[in-house]
Amino acid sequence: MPTTSIQPNGAFVTFSIEHTQQSKNNKTIYLLSTMKYLQFTFKLSPSSTDFQDILCALLGEAGFDSFVTTEDESGTLTAYIKFDEYDPEQLQTTLSTFPVPGISISYSYEQAEDKDWNAVWEQNYFKPLIVDNRCVVAGTMHNNVPEAEYRITIDPRMSFGTGHHATTSQMLSELLKIDLTGYDVLDMGCGTGILAILARMRGAASVLAIDNDEWCVSNTVDNIALNHVDSITVKLGDATTLKNAGPFDLVLANINRNILIADMETYSHTMKPGARLFTSGYYTDDLPALQQCAEKFGLKLVHSREKERWCCAIFQKED
Repeated sequence: MPTTSIQPNGAFVTFSIEHTQQSKNNKTIYLLSTMKYLQFTFKLSPSSTDFQDILCALLGEAGFDSFVTTEDESGTLTAYIKFDEYDPEQLQTTLSTFPVPGISISYSYEQAEDKDWNAVWEQNYFKPLIVDNRCVVAGTMHNNVPEAEYRITIDPRMSFGTGHHATTSQMLSELLKIDLTGYDVLDMGCGTGILAILARMRGAASVLAIDNDEWCVSNTVDNIALNHVDSITVKLGDATTLKNAGPFDLVLANINRNILIADMETYSHTMKPGARLFTSGYYTDDLPALQQCAEKFGLKLVHSREKERWCCAIFQKED
């Protein structure tokens, strides 16, 4: 079994690679049955839920699109990637950038077994989420869901869109704080569409939801129908899709640091004077770089918050 040690930026990280035979007792979540996936099992030592969240974010940038975290002492994280998108060199580079020193990461992988992933995910991994005692995010499979001012029902296909991740839950919380009546809203990297759905429930006049993953676009469309909301347009694409879009009163961008910086100018151009930009998907340590970039394009930091080292920052365009 080959093992590699890397020391990026003074932080010692080790990881090993092992190809194993198919297991009969995999922990899995929903994957689209029409695609072939590889199932990776990562082991972190020492481990914590915060470290697992960080690893999920890094793996998401490397092409992994579904995750199962554990709350026990095993320190394992299961992640899935489409067979034809797996790049061993990219994965090694990604692991070498893990920002916490002294963490050992090992992993093995195998072809994901064909089964009813949706049923397994529903039964074992997706639990209802309550945000600020005002909004409940729950799946179609859940019974006895607590009453709340806003109930969002989803058919989850991605772990990062269910609201459990610190970035998504903070964005939901911020949406609950402002009056969106009559707003034109842009949701970049919409995932499962829950931010767009809550924005419409909160009174937005129109919402444009964009994602560069066709499965996210499909899932967002399905979830819009589940929640019986209208005036949400869903498109497949990235920031280049915004050429003739807007102007918007509010832009939601729960993506990652690099994409936010790369697309900040485009976001600013689509915003009305006085409009706000809600951002998340990056660490608190990255906020100064985001703020510096935003200021170049007339966006001033209004306030920021943190949860489990993940930052959520609000910017406003100058009048």
